[in-house]
Amino acid sequence: MSKILSRAEVAVETTWNLNDIFPTKEAWENEMQAVEQDISSVAKFEGKLGEGADTLLDCLLAQEELQGRVSRTSAYAHLLLSGDSIDPENQINAAKARDLSSLVVTALSFIKSEIIALPDGMIEEYIKEQPALRDFERSLKLLLQTKPHRLTPETEKVLASLGEVLGAPYRIYERSKLADMTFPAAKDGQGQEVPVSFALYENKYVESPDTVLRRNSFQVFSETLHKYRNTFAETYGTEVKRQVIESRLRGYDSVTDMLLTPQQVTKEMYNNVLDILQQELAPHMRKYAALKKRVLQLDEMTFADLKAPLDPEFSPAISFQEAGELIKEALSILGPEYGEIVSAAFRDRWVDYADNAGKRTGAFCSSIPGVHSYILISWADSMRGAFTMAHEVGHAGHLMLAGKYQRITNYRPSLYFIEAPSTMNELLLADHLLTRSDDPRMRRWVISQLLGTYYHNFVTHLLEGELQRRVYDLASQNVPITAVKLCELKGDILASFWGEDVMIDDHAKLTWMRQPHYYMSLYPYTYAAGLTASTAVAKLIREEGQPAVDRWLEALKAGGSMSPLDLMKLAGVDMSKPEPIRNAAAYVGSLIDELERLF
Repeated sequence: MSKILSRAEVAVETTWNLNDIFPTKEAWENEMQAVEQDISSVAKFEGKLGEGADTLLDCLLAQEELQGRVSRTSAYAHLLLSGDSIDPENQINAAKARDLSSLVVTALSFIKSEIIALPDGMIEEYIKEQPALRDFERSLKLLLQTKPHRLTPETEKVLASLGEVLGAPYRIYERSKLADMTFPAAKDGQGQEVPVSFALYENKYVESPDTVLRRNSFQVFSETLHKYRNTFAETYGTEVKRQVIESRLRGYDSVTDMLLTPQQVTKEMYNNVLDILQQELAPHMRKYAALKKRVLQLDEMTFADLKAPLDPEFSPAISFQEAGELIKEALSILGPEYGEIVSAAFRDRWVDYADNAGKRTGAFCSSIPGVHSYILISWADSMRGAFTMAHEVGHAGHLMLAGKYQRITNYRPSLYFIEAPSTMNELLLADHLLTRSDDPRMRRWVISQLLGTYYHNFVTHLLEGELQRRVYDLASQNVPITAVKLCELKGDILASFWGEDVMIDDHAKLTWMRQPHYYMSLYPYTYAAGLTASTAVAKLIREEGQPAVDRWLEALKAGGSMSPLDLMKLAGVDMSKPEPIRNAAAYVGSLIDELERLF
């Protein structure tokens, strides 16, 4: 049986080059000390923001400079820990970085409080008096909108100082999952034992054509999760309780209202995504599940079989290097400026694709102001991995362009838009693959890969969003969030969506334990919102060509300088209406209909 490698045993070229952030750990430590000393460069403005426009501008510029430096020190420690969470030194350094970040946030909390305390109309007068403040106008106005929900400056400072403590639930979840959780081996269809880890199951076995391995590894995986269910539930319940308390302290009607405010999203927009997709997509996905059961001749359709390949004998492996070339070709439609970002990601070791013990599961992109983006993924030689890689490159391309054309204050958009550029790249990759061959078997294989994108965003993350919605509703009524309750909720959500076409057992009900997104505000549903927008824009690109591409690039370059609705309208989609969501669900249905014909 092959073993799971340690971080020291993987090839260095499969890991990211963090020297672009700091050439040595000593350089990082020196900058940590320098940042702490330079907090005074911003703190010196405390009590003075009412003195005039120039003073406010100087303070905001100093804050921006310091925050950029903190971002780099935090990112360095975070990326080291993500690559190897078992290493004690990485754990210590990550804690140091969090301490520094908390110190800075606390020291700078006066800025928001003093701006909000300025007399009505003063900010507008400042902007007229000092034109350079126009770069900060949008962020200042968004801040002023939160005035009814701000607490006293002293209270805000205390909350800021408790930032690391209040963020503990997420870290406990990740530490338990990565550093403490081990899994027994599972047997494949030939009776051979294979190692199981969080990454191996999520990235490889869940899509295995070997039904015995797929089901056995799911059982082993789930039985281990089951042992941790009460700890994970207590951790998540603490996070939810924190949010409930904060929303009440700030005078919001609900946690949902509080979490939607920074997204600049209405409740109607939020509920539309969850309600319409669950109602209109479910019949299509049930048809898809039934197709898999028939084609694969399964005795029953279990939750463990949902990602099984439809054509196991036609599933060509793809190396990381081959995937890189394919992605570069597919995204060339976005032009040379974007293309250079994509090339640099593969050429300059922006990507960590090793598979080692202690590595964070899933995939993410971290974009660092003044440096570049970094991407984490565990490579399994599958085309699904290529689509995930294209997804993360979408985040990199987006935020690199936004960082180039916007200042730090305005470069990150709302979460509601953040997954549109990433999912767009998956759609462009699928279109590229479809143009390369007329072979019906190749076409149905590509459609299957594309449906993997819609499954991930319109099913997995969407149903996470539905669980969040129900949990927040219960928590607002002071219902305890326990493992039993979470399993009950997840089981009901899965059963409602899949109906009688998929067997939902106790192992499936543990799915709430598998993703960290529940600790990331109202993040899960935004995957579906982003894919809805990118589905519409991809259609415009197919129909219009370059004009639609140009509009899309303008939306990417705008970063966070516009609201998410305006960004999507700039790209040609009106997400204030339900039609794009309905059209996206119908498009998935058309893909499944075509797949059924091809089989």
